[in-house]
Amino acid sequence: MKILLTLIFFSLSFFASAQSIVGSWKTIDDNTGKPRSIVEIYEKDGDYYGKIVKLFRAPDEDQNPMCEECKGKLKGKPIIGMEIITGMEKDGDVFNDGEILDPENGKTYDCKLWIEDGNLKVRGYLLFFYRTQTWLPADS
Repeated sequence: MKILLTLIFFSLSFFASAQSIVGSWKTIDDNTGKPRSIVEIYEKDGDYYGKIVKLFRAPDEDQNPMCEECKGKLKGKPIIGMEIITGMEKDGDVFNDGEILDPENGKTYDCKLWIEDGNLKVRGYLLFFYRTQTWLPADS
């Protein structure tokens, strides 16, 4: 019986640490605590990317605004469908070496992603300054 319990414990520990960032995540507004968007993270050629697939907006707001603050080829493009996470590389339980775009201000930041307590931690860096957000599973 002890052997069976030990095997179950190690199996559960393995699956808990092997959680994937791939899937749909609900972003939360830092100021209001309300949902802002759904971001779908996917793997392509060994790297990880994320695009906005849904925005939570008031009925009287534009339901698919353009990224007016973005630079270059993204300027004036629809935010829904926009790839905001690019080139993330898996390094153990952490994903880094990629970038994240904030379509609200058009700025791009170095990025680090990891799973903690079933949620996605998203950290954007600018030099030595950073901000970490918690994204929830989209079905929560």
